[in-house]
Amino acid sequence: MDPALGELENSDLLFEGDTIVQIGRHLDSKKADKVIDASGKILMPGLVNAHMHTWQTALRGVTSNWTILEYFANMHAGLATNFQPDDIYIATLMGALNQINCGTTTLGDWCHNNPTPAHTDRAIDGLMASNIRAVFFHGSPKPDPKPGQKHFSEVPHPRAEVERLLNTRFKHPGLVSLGLAILGPHYSTYEVAVHDFLLAREFKLIASMHCAGAAAKTPDGWERLVQEGLMGNNNNIVHGNNLTDAQLKMMIDLGVTFSLTPETEMTQGHGMAITGRLLEFGAAPSLGVDLESSISGDMFSVARFALGTQRALDNAHSKDTQHKLPDTSTIYCKQALEWITIKGAQALNLDDKIGSLTVGKQADLVLISAEDLNMSPVHDPISSVVMQTSLANIDTVIIAGETRKEHGRLIYPKLGELKTQLVQSGKRLMSELKQNTH
Repeated sequence: MDPALGELENSDLLFEGDTIVQIGRHLDSKKADKVIDASGKILMPGLVNAHMHTWQTALRGVTSNWTILEYFANMHAGLATNFQPDDIYIATLMGALNQINCGTTTLGDWCHNNPTPAHTDRAIDGLMASNIRAVFFHGSPKPDPKPGQKHFSEVPHPRAEVERLLNTRFKHPGLVSLGLAILGPHYSTYEVAVHDFLLAREFKLIASMHCAGAAAKTPDGWERLVQEGLMGNNNNIVHGNNLTDAQLKMMIDLGVTFSLTPETEMTQGHGMAITGRLLEFGAAPSLGVDLESSISGDMFSVARFALGTQRALDNAHSKDTQHKLPDTSTIYCKQALEWITIKGAQALNLDDKIGSLTVGKQADLVLISAEDLNMSPVHDPISSVVMQTSLANIDTVIIAGETRKEHGRLIYPKLGELKTQLVQSGKRLMSELKQNTH
């Protein structure tokens, strides 16, 4: 993913500590403390999952048949309200470990089920315990209001909690850093949106927000925010299906990034992903799993889904307008690989550290077994990575120079006990949902 290097065959990479220091052929391995024989393998930068609600890991498969309206009612106003801090912890830890197991080294964890500081702290504990690189997007719950309470769309992001996190958990950030998962004008009043945008800018944090699903709370909010100079390159739009072309171009010109989750968007009813629309304006998406309560956590599957659906849309458009197929594919596999590596890094404001195999960047590395039955022979490594690779082919995962998966096995203590805790958490949450609906 480094355009200056391209794709190298029969080459070596040397890292010291957490940093890549050399890339090239026939590097001197005698000085190395450890040599990994990567013959028959593909070395690539770690994947970036730019958007996932990791707190839902214990509910895998629960939302797979729900529309977005059912999801709001049954998840945010139902299941989410029963989470205890330890439910958040085990879900976040196990969800992050699964990401590592699948070849993801960086996660945008969008945590919007944190009604108390204890919930927030346990989510952060889970990320840190997993050893994944992550941006923890601090959000806010979305329950139905009780009598006398304001609707969540009228509640500004809590400044005191942001200050607490910056002064304690993120005073000396390591692999995990802080971002804000705000409501944005799609899900809040304009006054709340202004407050939250200013808050993010004041503390120099990414402000990420959903834009899809239910009807917009403040339909003209985007234009008003731009007129007041509040939107810029610290803003990230998730989904964006509801945006007009004029709004998209306006945001792209300001450096706003976009994180798409095509499979959940199409499954739940957000609409078709805006992949092609972004490309038409010279931009490109990052991608995310979004909901492991609905789909697989594998980023290769996400990339294939995004690529295949947009190619299908382009092919159909060409047939309708030109009465023939395009002369060649409208999107190449290399672009899809960018979406889950360097474009994800850019969306998380980490592209100076990760997203490509570049000297000076972090040693976030993945080795893929290219001689496996489903992979061999490899004629084009990028096409093989995007179109053939699955979890079964992830041999080694290294994050910040530390090996987290080796010879196809995740390195983590007491995984069996942790899986039992995850199962118990999921069963309790589901039983409480059924009790509450009777």
